[in-house]
Amino acid sequence: MPELPEVETVRRGLEALVAGKTIKKIDIYYPKMVLPTAQEFVKALTGKTITSIKRRGKYLLFEFDQDVAMVSHLRMEGKYTVHTHDVPLNKHDHVVFEFTDGQELRYNDTRKFGRMVVVPAGEEYTVAGLKTIGPEPTPETLSIDYLAVTMKKHHKAIKSFLLDQNMIAGLGNIYCDEVLWLAKIHPLQPTNTIPLGKIVTLRQMIFDELELAIRAKGTTVFSYLDASGHAGSFQNQLHVYQRTGLPCERCGTPIERIKVSQRGTHFCPFCQKLIMGEHT
Repeated sequence: MPELPEVETVRRGLEALVAGKTIKKIDIYYPKMVLPTAQEFVKALTGKTITSIKRRGKYLLFEFDQDVAMVSHLRMEGKYTVHTHDVPLNKHDHVVFEFTDGQELRYNDTRKFGRMVVVPAGEEYTVAGLKTIGPEPTPETLSIDYLAVTMKKHHKAIKSFLLDQNMIAGLGNIYCDEVLWLAKIHPLQPTNTIPLGKIVTLRQMIFDELELAIRAKGTTVFSYLDASGHAGSFQNQLHVYQRTGLPCERCGTPIERIKVSQRGTHFCPFCQKLIMGEHT
């Protein structure tokens, strides 16, 4: 699933490519992908102009003129690309926005899990998933106080905490593994046992890692592409994710893989020791 750096990269690319364009026609080849209904979706957006594209966590928020908005979640395999009308459709292109200038914005999704929801402008946060979303992982929005207070309330594994979009927005499997390795915290460490010093380190590692990943235009492990059809390069800078059996870059201990919250989880058993009895 695209995580915050990948979605932010898509957002920047899309805004450069389609902001200011007006929708002439919409073709929907998989009606379940759009809400409330395909007919209402087409009626609401046809003739509207994209004014800007924002991001909240892993969600893209398309803003249009005439007080309408679209919330888009890429889920596992979703991707947007821009083409001229004469380029043949891919069999997994499920929603096609044709613009008045002859270009098209195509949504491609092999697994058909992605969703687009049209809402009146200002009601984006009534959409499920955005209603309860946690703070953005930036220095301005994710404070030490928030983390210290919130983490003290939770007994679950820190990896599970970080994956919970209600706690912090935007982190997924790849970056959770990476920031925990950087902070030297075991993925199964109970959240409420992590001392304040480690919380401060973890917070900073989240900021640093996401900034580096955005600069590299995200991580391409499976099928992620940006809006121009290009892969990200941050997979070349990963420390633990999908490096099972390879030596830890810090100590040389083989990286291990376990399951946490049904997710494959990678860590160094020497650098990231599970320590019981700590508290904030």
